[in-house]
Amino acid sequence: MTKIILVTGPARSGKSEWAETLAETSGKQVIYVATGRVDETDLEWVRRLEQHRNRRPTNWKTLEVSIELSAVVRSASASDCLLIDSLGTWTANLLEQEAAVWATTQQDLLACLKSTSADVIFVGEETGWGVVPAYPAGRLFRDRLGTLVRHIGAIADTVYLATGGYALNLSTLGTRLPPAKN
Repeated sequence: MTKIILVTGPARSGKSEWAETLAETSGKQVIYVATGRVDETDLEWVRRLEQHRNRRPTNWKTLEVSIELSAVVRSASASDCLLIDSLGTWTANLLEQEAAVWATTQQDLLACLKSTSADVIFVGEETGWGVVPAYPAGRLFRDRLGTLVRHIGAIADTVYLATGGYALNLSTLGTRLPPAKN
């Protein structure tokens, strides 16, 4: 049976490590889907990407997919476990899309998740726990990511919150909200 899992939480909470643990125990071929674009001029970003690479087992396949996430989900098979890290970076890559295009992109991803035979584990940041961004692009990012995480959480089999050194299974501790209206 296909599983959709969402691991969410604040910065440096252990989201990626918990998602990696879940993927490793899936019993399937893990395909790590890195949504970050490599910018060799940003040394701090390069170091972050290297930390992620160094944690992953060598038998995992890695795909760098900054835009076409739905295509990767559609092409996955039942023997695959996709680990998609992260929704925030993917959303940032598409931030310049007009509202209607973004809505279509988001709906396309949700639709292919409902029909995939692969297991899919998402890492999604919680950006709305801080101050309201002072700039329109920051507010747009926060709102789009928050809505996307909620939509994926609504169809996920399991949702974890990583914070304070713990991964909490919100699916067993919480009550599912009604679907988001936007």
